[in-house]
Amino acid sequence: MNIFLVEDDRQIVEQMERHLAQWGFEVSVPTDFQNVMSTFREEEPHLVLMDIQLPAFDGFYWCREIRSESRVPIIFLSSRDHPMDQVMAMQLGADDYVQKPYNMEVLVAKIQAIARRTYEYQDAQAESPVQTWNGAELDLKKGTLSLHNQTMDLTKNELYILSILLEHPNEIVPRDTLIRKLWDDERFVNDNTLTVNIGRLRQKVADLGMEDVIITKKGIGYMAVSR
Repeated sequence: MNIFLVEDDRQIVEQMERHLAQWGFEVSVPTDFQNVMSTFREEEPHLVLMDIQLPAFDGFYWCREIRSESRVPIIFLSSRDHPMDQVMAMQLGADDYVQKPYNMEVLVAKIQAIARRTYEYQDAQAESPVQTWNGAELDLKKGTLSLHNQTMDLTKNELYILSILLEHPNEIVPRDTLIRKLWDDERFVNDNTLTVNIGRLRQKVADLGMEDVIITKKGIGYMAVSR
């Protein structure tokens, strides 16, 4: 598994390369921080680890660039602890946000969980790639939700959350259940991450003209309404 590490601190890069190699990961890094995308395209990584504070352009910029052409998992690693940085990361399509200093075993667990969720789920999508919901089509392979000639691109988290809700139409899916399915072990998850993803998913669904079809049951969980 190839991990693309976008980090300009050489000491951190060397530490990460050493530790991740012990877990069987290959690590590649940008050769030019003004043109991160060229190395990204050459390496075709399975996962990206991204710092926020970088030379030339920040991590948010490169996250946008990657998301414009790829749905590869992205984890932010940053010493910045402002909640808005985490919200911004999730809104741009990141899969997780890990604050420095971090525990290496926890980071590896997050990487493994996201990899399983992404690549094992992709295999499952090939068997039944399209689900219908209130006249809309959820394409699990393309990662899109379409209705009346309008199409919304969904992030991996949004896609997976919606597919889980649609497995239990008109039933409440507890938050804890979603967290466990998404991240395997809820101890490694900031609860706010799920809230941000649900809010973003609900907005995209509403933009397609589907109002009030993802309902929050306060203190319990969420429900996809099928009519």
